[in-house]
Amino acid sequence: MKALLVNGSPFKEGNTYLALNEVARTLQSEGIETEILQLGNKPVRGCIACGGCRKAGNGCCVFDDDFCNQLCRAAREADAFVFGSPVYYGQPNGALLAVIQRALYAAGKYFEFKPYANVAVCRRGGASASFATMNMAFQMMNMPQVTSQYWNIAYGAAPGETAQDVEGLQTMRTMARNMAWILKSLHAERAPKHPQKEEQQRLNVIR
Repeated sequence: MKALLVNGSPFKEGNTYLALNEVARTLQSEGIETEILQLGNKPVRGCIACGGCRKAGNGCCVFDDDFCNQLCRAAREADAFVFGSPVYYGQPNGALLAVIQRALYAAGKYFEFKPYANVAVCRRGGASASFATMNMAFQMMNMPQVTSQYWNIAYGAAPGETAQDVEGLQTMRTMARNMAWILKSLHAERAPKHPQKEEQQRLNVIR
């Protein structure tokens, strides 16, 4: 079993990384393989609603010049996901949201029915709003949300300060143990692969 963690910060080893690394170390102690992908600081495209990914049918975005398809390809081998983001103006990193939106649309079949969790890291405020925003997209993908003893939030401004947030780091460890428990339950012998899925019925408000 493997959990894919995505560091949505432009900084490779900042406070968001510290929170995700606490999750990764705990998952590893539970026998779950982990990989941390770094969004980085290169430009990221937003979705232009061209539908090219659906026409191609290869589980990738037609724009292959940024982080998105790295995530799409890695999702195929992942059994669970953790996305981490710093808080900017009470919101997650816009580049991370753009990547998530494109990846879920192009490669949604590789995310469905797999557990996920999100992590928000902030200096002072806006973490709960960012956390809620990050959860919205995944809640439309039939993905079980992994919770903890508190919202998955950690605090820190200067690089490394999150290491002092003892409650935040404990929240990360608790979430990781919950994720490991869910994964082991899902992969137990005779466990159903996923719930039966009805054909989706769509109804536009304006007809």
